[in-house]
Parts: sequence; C-alpha cells; structure tokens
Amino acid sequence: MLTACGGGGAQDKAGRRGAQGTPEVGYIVAQQTSVPLSTELGGRVTAYQSAEVRPQVSGIIRRRFFTEGSIVKQGQTLYQIDPSLYVAAANEASANLASAQANAEATRAKADRFRPLAEIEAVAKQDYTDAAAQARQAKAAVAQNRAQLDTARINLRFTNVPAPITGRIGRSLLTEGALATASQADPLATIQRLDPIFVDIQQSSADLLTLRRALSSGGLVPAQASVRLKLEDGSVYGPTGTVEFSEVVVNESTGTVTLRARFPNPQGLLLPGMFARATFAQSVDTSAYLIPQAGVKRDPKGNTTVLVIGPGNKAIERKVTTQRVVGADWVVTAGLNPGDKVIVEGTAKAKNGEAVKPVPAGSPQKLQAPTKSGASAAKTKG
Repeated sequence: MLTACGGGGAQDKAGRRGAQGTPEVGYIVAQQTSVPLSTELGGRVTAYQSAEVRPQVSGIIRRRFFTEGSIVKQGQTLYQIDPSLYVAAANEASANLASAQANAEATRAKADRFRPLAEIEAVAKQDYTDAAAQARQAKAAVAQNRAQLDTARINLRFTNVPAPITGRIGRSLLTEGALATASQADPLATIQRLDPIFVDIQQSSADLLTLRRALSSGGLVPAQASVRLKLEDGSVYGPTGTVEFSEVVVNESTGTVTLRARFPNPQGLLLPGMFARATFAQSVDTSAYLIPQAGVKRDPKGNTTVLVIGPGNKAIERKVTTQRVVGADWVVTAGLNPGDKVIVEGTAKAKNGEAVKPVPAGSPQKLQAPTKSGASAAKTKG
C-alpha cells in the first residue's frame, strides 16, 4: 500500500509538471500606426506687443492721466507736457505766415502791373524781371512759413503724450513736475499687450537638424499638433497654443533655435519673463508600433528585445529599436513586422525557444477544477 501510494504521488506530480510545462501567455498583434513624436522644451513667456511711451518734445510734465497697471487704449492721452512754449511757437509761426502771405500778395501785384508796361517798353524789362522774381521768392517764403507753422502745431500736439498701443501699462518712471526730454534714455512708461501672448521655445540646432533629415528621408511627416504648457509650479496651463514660426538663425552662444508659440491669455495668468515647459509634436512617425511596456525588456548587453510567437507556438526573442515612451507604450521603430504576435502577458514564464500557449492579451484566465483521480490520490495519501 505504501508503494502504491508513493507511485500514485509521483504520477500525480508528473501530471502536474506536464500541465504546467506549457505556460499560457497573452499576445497582441503588431500593427503599424501613426505616432506623434512629442518634444518637451523650455521657454520664456514674451509679450505679444510691447511699446515704450517716450516724449517727442521736451518740457515739464504737468499731468498724468492713467492709473498704473490699468488697461489703456491706443491713442489715449497718458501725459501732458507744459505746452506754453509750444503755443507761443505756433502763434509766432502763424504770424510769420501771415506776413509772408501779405508780402507775396504785394510782390505779385507789382509783377502783374509791370508785365503790360514792359511789353510796351514803358518800363525796363529788367524791372519786370526783378518784380517777377521777387513775387516767386515771396511765394516760396509763404510755403516755408506754412511748413514752420505745421511743425509748431505738431510739436504742440506732442505735448499730449498718447498710448502707442492698447495694453496694460506699467509703472510711471517720471512723476508730475519732472522734466521730460525728447532724447532721454528711459521711457515714461511701458505698455504690453498680454492677450494673446508668446512663448519663445529654445531647441538645439542638432535636434532640429536631425528632425529635418528625418523629414526629408520620408520616415516622418510634419505635425500640426497643438502646444501644451507646463508652468513653473508644475501645473498645466489650460488653453493650448500653436507654433507661429521658427527662427532661421542659430544663437552662437547657446547653439539653439527659437520657436515661437502663441497662446490665449484671457485671465492674464501668463506674464512676460515666466519660465515654462512646452510639449508639442514636431513630426509624426507613420510606420511605428506601439508595444506595451510589459512586453519590452533589455538583455544583459543592453539591447531592447521582445518575445514573439514563432512557428510551433514557440517564444522567439527578437531585437527591436525603441525611440521613446508614449503613455504606457514603447514606440518601436524597427525589428517588428506587421502581424507579429508580441507577448505582453506572462513574459516571466516564457523562455526563448520554448513552447507557449498563446491567447489574446486580456483574455480571462481559465481555472480547472481538480479531477476525481487527483482527489482519490489525495485521500489515499492521507
């Protein structure tokens, strides 16, 4: 009986080894798909428009008409410079114009009177020539004085300093009573338009060169994806942006090229000078494979490998080329063919060259109830 019981136990173990000898693995069918190749780069926020408010005439600032930090409209008067001297200059130019016009009228009349007299030789022709020349000179003097009057009026208008653009104005660098000059180094104030707003992204020229070569070779196509922004505190900025243009000059000191993206900024959350991380797709790989990370491993030499189901349902190790991770998947660009069955479940049980029992990934596991013979053997052993 002991021998029989021992023989039954050995036979049961052998049966269990036979049942467990072919591990069950889950697989996916590799299919080529279009994968956007996203890039994350650093950048700085830049105002959409920025204009310095500068005086165009000199004088004492009499009044300021805005509140610092408020929104000002284009053409709105911001400062008034004392106009006294410019009013006087305009009046003087107006008087000079009137004098020149009177002189021109007198010389024209004299030339008109001399014309018929010169024709009948009642006066010397030279006298008529001189009178005509004086009339033309007087007419030119009228034009000169009119131009001087226009200049005086323009300078008088410049005593009211307007806003060059619509935007948010900063602090005033000069106060009422200060002297403003047309040639001063500092502006009176600065206006910035912040909605929309730019983000200048820096990309290395080497990466840009690699991207352009890949695009020209036909392996990639340009992407028209939107740009996502991650702020300094790690939060993601809600609205998405678009890339406006790329610089055609490489910065010699940093070796980078500037890409400019435009973002809506209705709440004024983005401010000029902020640092941000921009994520966007510059290209799309149309012949890549997305393989779950559980199905991709590295061998002792550092090569990236996967297990595929070969003839006779045997696991075969294959080297692949991976570019990056997209979500929970690796982007495989070489080493696979359409239709390959890649093992992504039960990879720890599958060995290279050994038989496996393949089922589609995600299939429910089937649990077998113990057989009667197994139960009888257990009772006998007890």
